Amino acid sequence: MSAAFPVASPATAITVTPVTPAGSVTLSPSARPSVPVPPSVPVPPSVPVFTTEVVRDIDRFGEIGPAWDALYRRSRTATPFQSHAWLHSWWLSYGTPGRLRVVLVRRGEDLVAAAALTLIYRPVPVLVQLGGSISDFSDVLLDDRCADAAATALAKALARTARTAVLDLREVRPGAAIERVYACWPGPRRRLADSPCLELPAAPMDELLGRLPSSRAQRARAKLRKLDALGIDERVVPEDEIPAAVERLLELHRLQWEGRGVTPEHLSTRFAEHLTRSVRSMAGRGDAMVTEFRLAGAVVASDLTLMSPHLAGGYLYGADPVLRARKVDVATMLLRSWAQRISTSGRTTLSMLRGDEPYKHHWRPDTVRNQRYLLARSYLAPSFQLLLARAAGRGRAAAFVKRLRLRRGGGKG
Repeated sequence: MSAAFPVASPATAITVTPVTPAGSVTLSPSARPSVPVPPSVPVPPSVPVFTTEVVRDIDRFGEIGPAWDALYRRSRTATPFQSHAWLHSWWLSYGTPGRLRVVLVRRGEDLVAAAALTLIYRPVPVLVQLGGSISDFSDVLLDDRCADAAATALAKALARTARTAVLDLREVRPGAAIERVYACWPGPRRRLADSPCLELPAAPMDELLGRLPSSRAQRARAKLRKLDALGIDERVVPEDEIPAAVERLLELHRLQWEGRGVTPEHLSTRFAEHLTRSVRSMAGRGDAMVTEFRLAGAVVASDLTLMSPHLAGGYLYGADPVLRARKVDVATMLLRSWAQRISTSGRTTLSMLRGDEPYKHHWRPDTVRNQRYLLARSYLAPSFQLLLARAAGRGRAAAFVKRLRLRRGGGKG
């Protein structure tokens, strides 16, 4: 298969892309002034220049962390899963050597666009974004100060990098930066529906209770009073205690789902290593928070919340079965904790992340459908059509599985 679909050379690619500023006029030779510019008068540059780089080395990917983080803060649609700490750590745990493709676009010394990709075969060459199935959202980064021009430069860089590969970008939130790249993509392209996500406004608990019918709001308040009566305390874990806290979280998660179909990857060593690495770094930057809940001095529940400048989402939690035995509504406990902390942070969205589990609907969230973007060069139309056909087949299979789960009342762990 690799012989039929050669991939790009491993050498780092440097490309210069001129972009004409809006409103400028290019004169034909005959229309240009006949009087030459005196040598003593400097001619200011009229065209900003974008340079592109393709990073294929994990050490180099680590070195660009500060520049990546600065761009992440200037990209308003970014989610926590586009942070450098999350992506770099994911590659250390899940990446395949030789297949890293991180596309960077700079204007002068400033990084203004970035896409973290890896090459896979399914069965044709495909470039997918780092993060895999353990990431709820994916996207590229674009500097808000020059988003349209940066998107055009990034689209050209991605097309050159892909060569014989199709770009397959999964789990993209509506309004994401990749929409600008998609809009100026010159070859075959298609946007498909992906996973549903449930979202609430980042509002205080009283406002969230106000979204509910009165009878359901009364039951929720009764659950909150029960939590207060039990005397459950909560504490945000300091950065230097994150490794031990992540270990406790994963153990509580295992206990919570024991015998009820836990997600196998959540019990793997590589997932634990990735979570410990990434969360410690992200917590130091305000992009992650581990909250522990104690009853009589013992940790009985733990929650990991991931955050970007505009969004926060509960990524993973674990609860001791003792809470279930005492009829504690863990979901209500967690929601109150999220609401108290996130509503005062300036963020606008409280995401329940991927999944359409029935318990999430108790709070009447808005359903937001992630998108999938397929992009290809014109000469890759056969590979593009093959991926579309496979996506349609998986969609039908997923719909069938969903119907089965709804009949059985299943969830995810």
